[in-house]
Amino acid sequence: MSGQEIIAILIIALFMLIPLAMGAIAGKKSLPTTEDYFVQGRGMGSVAVFFTVAATWWSAFAFMGSNSWFFLEGPLYWTAIAWNIFFGIMYFVIGKKVWYFGKHNNLITPKDFFLLHYGSESLGNIVAVICLVFTLPYLQIQLTGGAYLIEVASGGLLPYWLAALLFYVVIIIYVWSGGLRAVAWTDIFYGVLLFFGMVGAGLYIVNLPSVGGTTAMFDFIEKTDPSKLTVNDNWMSWISMFLITPIGSFMGPQLWTRMYAVKSHKLFNLMPFLLGFAAIAYVGSMLVGNAGNILTPDIAETDKILPTVLYEYAPFIMASLIIACGAAAAMSTANSQIHAMSAGYTVDFHKTYINKNLSEKQLVWVGRWTILILSAIAYVMSLTIPGALVTIGLVALAGTAQIFIPLLGALYWKRATTAGAIAGLLVGVISLCLFTFGVITPPWVFALSGGGNLLSLILNAIVFVVVSLCTKPRPAEIMDKVQAQFDDFYDGKGFE
Repeated sequence: MSGQEIIAILIIALFMLIPLAMGAIAGKKSLPTTEDYFVQGRGMGSVAVFFTVAATWWSAFAFMGSNSWFFLEGPLYWTAIAWNIFFGIMYFVIGKKVWYFGKHNNLITPKDFFLLHYGSESLGNIVAVICLVFTLPYLQIQLTGGAYLIEVASGGLLPYWLAALLFYVVIIIYVWSGGLRAVAWTDIFYGVLLFFGMVGAGLYIVNLPSVGGTTAMFDFIEKTDPSKLTVNDNWMSWISMFLITPIGSFMGPQLWTRMYAVKSHKLFNLMPFLLGFAAIAYVGSMLVGNAGNILTPDIAETDKILPTVLYEYAPFIMASLIIACGAAAAMSTANSQIHAMSAGYTVDFHKTYINKNLSEKQLVWVGRWTILILSAIAYVMSLTIPGALVTIGLVALAGTAQIFIPLLGALYWKRATTAGAIAGLLVGVISLCLFTFGVITPPWVFALSGGGNLLSLILNAIVFVVVSLCTKPRPAEIMDKVQAQFDDFYDGKGFE
């Protein structure tokens, strides 16, 4: 083992040991209740809220996949600026309402919300299954991205399978110990690393003598492959990514947890600005991806473009530090997803159908063992299911995005019915699967890249509206209870 490899491993080990220490401290502050373990006692403050939402929102999809897509597709990924702002607006407008209902009805999972508004166990279970099934492949992305980085950083000394295993062992330990509190604390650490790592990598690489600065870089691309400077036929991908990415992420169980956990409604108000501002970090990805056309034009595994370029052209210590930032991006999303899926299984299924008589302390232990099992499934998936990070991510997000339609119905349409919500979700998810696996080719412009994801969401909405108009409205007792809370929300009652 060379000295450089030892230094790289020590740097990555340091960035893994810090969250373990945070998890240990968080574990000492935790209470043995599901509300504390899964939603931090609904007491998350302003700094933790911003960083845990931002770090969960950003992932290996953003840190590594964005570089790859700027390299392959040119400006297509710039829609990230728009979707960051859109995500922030949704968190402010819709998230505050979800928080309010969670606060006043002790909600912990997405299923809880739909049970409150629709009164249907079947609909709640469908939502819970969608959250679990489609979050798993997105969890796989984090494992894959983190393992890529560790493998490259170690010079191959730690093979992919071992790097992925180490990556998840660390996450399991601190999430097991401290629950959402540990996740939120480590996300502050990860969020800072992630922002400066993305920006720093881009600024360094574009100013390399072999790149010559931003102007020279784009002049080179214009002469060699001008198609990478235009959207061309990818406009459908642009629209799909703008809608599916933020909606799918917003509907992920890890973001529901963060909406429920917020201490005060005031913390929602600045999120559109803060998340929009944070999108500046994508400038770094744009610079790295485009510079790759000069530095590594023939790279085979484009998801590895960032670590490949850094270790070839940047000082070794600097490259290793930025790679650690990339591992932080993957870990900050993975910890949230594992934790939220654990909450979903524990509260939605185990407590409801397997053992209703467990104590709060016993339920927390069920959640911990669920974290271990789900992590093992994601690990096996990362070894057996290939695919580009962004491609897998978009399909996973398109699945969780289906939940957005009945959510809008619950919040903004009194005529929404349980039958409409169930029918819409089933049509949306089934059509998405058929389009994804090539069983059916989407018609018309939806046959373009990304169109199937968008079409499945549109079909969901159409079926939801049509079936709702043709079926019996929700029971009066449910509507009266929900409307009373809506009235209090708009009157500003019960915010503190």
